[in-house]
Amino acid sequence: MHDLIILGGGPAGMTAAVYSARKKLNILLISQDLGGQVLWTLSVENYMGFTFIEGPDLMRRFEEHIAQFPIDMRIGEKAVFVGQLDNGFEVRTESGESYQGRAVILATGKRPRQLELPGEARLQGRGVSYCAVCDGPVFAGEVVAVAGSGNSALEAARDVASFAEHVILVARDPLVADEMLVDSVKRHSKITMLLGHEIRAIKGFDRVTGITMRDLVTGEDVGLEVAGIFVEIGLIPNSEIVRGLVHMNDAGEILVNGYCETNMPGLFAAGDVTNVPHKQIVVATGEGAKASLQAHMYLLRTELLAGALR
Repeated sequence: MHDLIILGGGPAGMTAAVYSARKKLNILLISQDLGGQVLWTLSVENYMGFTFIEGPDLMRRFEEHIAQFPIDMRIGEKAVFVGQLDNGFEVRTESGESYQGRAVILATGKRPRQLELPGEARLQGRGVSYCAVCDGPVFAGEVVAVAGSGNSALEAARDVASFAEHVILVARDPLVADEMLVDSVKRHSKITMLLGHEIRAIKGFDRVTGITMRDLVTGEDVGLEVAGIFVEIGLIPNSEIVRGLVHMNDAGEILVNGYCETNMPGLFAAGDVTNVPHKQIVVATGEGAKASLQAHMYLLRTELLAGALR
């Protein structure tokens, strides 16, 4: 029986692990990788202490930090079940292993909704990006595309246009964004909108060199040379394993209060998988720290209560 099981090895999960280790808790961290979405980020220029650092390098710093503590880790494992026990929780992994903990922190993050097109997976981090705020400056002076028709796509186009030579917004459907945002993008001299076009493939070998689109009116395939593409068609919370166990919003995000507590005592959540706004690295680390501190308080209270009942 571990004191605490942390699910997720991104910024929130690793920060929670360090804070919990400093409290001398017996921790188990389960994650498919260490770094999460940040591993896909070419550059980070808004994380305090670093004027510029590549995402994988920042996560290596995190990994070096947690390596200083006796944290039991199962990296390369995927948690597929979380259930309640009389004295805590059971976590099962895809490989069939079962673990028990007195408390659990869910820090499983979100995954970008992908286009699922030829070339996309191979060119992730090589011109295919899912974070305009993170990677926009990398494309200074370049022509890039943005895929999507909602607020996030239009905001991404506007953000990237601050750096890029030109931005081409590609959407198969009519825009579904706020009118003020639509008007702002329409007036922007560095943004062109191609509505009624469906992206069919992403081209390039070591780096993105272009995209292939289909004009949905004429049925004609059209090639477009771009140095990168920002996919902004939504994010999917990795919250499936606690569906039915904790409260979620319509987007599938876990509902937490200001202490990272869910409606299930002993089950905490932090980072992008929650309904906390502003999905940024620095926000996730802060939420991971809060979740750890609150989990420690929960363990102390339950231990004192158990002692009083004995």
